[in-house]
Amino acid sequence: MKPIIELKEILTPDKKILITTHHKPDADALGSSLGLYNYLKLKNFENVVVVTPTDYGAFLNWMPGNDSVIIYEQKTELSKTYISDADIIFCLDFNALKRINEMGNDVAASKSIKVMIDHHLQPEPFDDYRLHNTKASSTCELIYTFINTMGDDGLMNKDIAECLYAGILTDTGNFRHDTTTGNTHRIVARLLDCGVKSDQVQSHIYDSFTLRRTQLIGYTLAHKLEYFPELNTSIMVLDRNEIKHYGVLTGDTEGLVNWGLTISGVKLAVLIIDRKVKVKMSFRGKGDFPCNEFARKYFNGGGHFNAAGGESDEPLEVVVEKLKAHLKEYKDILK
Repeated sequence: MKPIIELKEILTPDKKILITTHHKPDADALGSSLGLYNYLKLKNFENVVVVTPTDYGAFLNWMPGNDSVIIYEQKTELSKTYISDADIIFCLDFNALKRINEMGNDVAASKSIKVMIDHHLQPEPFDDYRLHNTKASSTCELIYTFINTMGDDGLMNKDIAECLYAGILTDTGNFRHDTTTGNTHRIVARLLDCGVKSDQVQSHIYDSFTLRRTQLIGYTLAHKLEYFPELNTSIMVLDRNEIKHYGVLTGDTEGLVNWGLTISGVKLAVLIIDRKVKVKMSFRGKGDFPCNEFARKYFNGGGHFNAAGGESDEPLEVVVEKLKAHLKEYKDILK
């Protein structure tokens, strides 16, 4: 694949552009997608569209450009047409086509130029152009870098900046993660200078949930959190009946796993949810526990060193026991 700077010669307003990101997009995924979308629209690109594989949490609907997003699983045929007709497809915040589900087959079959902008480990070689940095705090940070690389920092406006700020804010854990660098803060300062109101963005993301979602958090922490001091690990498990009882919607469990890390001494927090078709898992760690390695080795997953996800087709009870058994193999690291 070619370096991203060489894309500048062919990224012209006459091109048909499609932007996509991973399934169940979070703030970094959607923020980077809509940040890039707003930038290209400002550059007079008429044929640019954002297509997400699945829906996403309503707490992200405030982002500028959200009303134009097409959801593949809801408008499949229209999405396929856009993918087939695209000259350039931007793949943001993922580096393997399986991360966009069935849509990955269409992207792979498309004759379009593929561009990967991402910060996850072990990218697969499906792209033609790449901006990849595992040390970047977020894909939104990389979109800011991309706009600069194209020579367009002067075009940065509030719509673009709000989207990028949201992704950086959340993927750094409110600037707590060790991927938060001086460069991250310099970028954030530039975004704030564009008119971003930090308190408003944080309110959109953290203060816009339903009563039932808040009750779900309380129930989970009170009744479903197990602490294993010999492994410095906390585990929360939600079954199908609990998910149904609380009417869990997409985005409602976002950030729930992080509560497990607030316990003094905990080095690993795990959230396991039975999602009917598959059992989904979230891993958040501190220190030397390799969340991505563990998720990839045992649960068909991956991600960052301290933040990863996994899944399984096995029954919930089997997954939980398998998790506990394999964690013992990492006892020395967790201690």
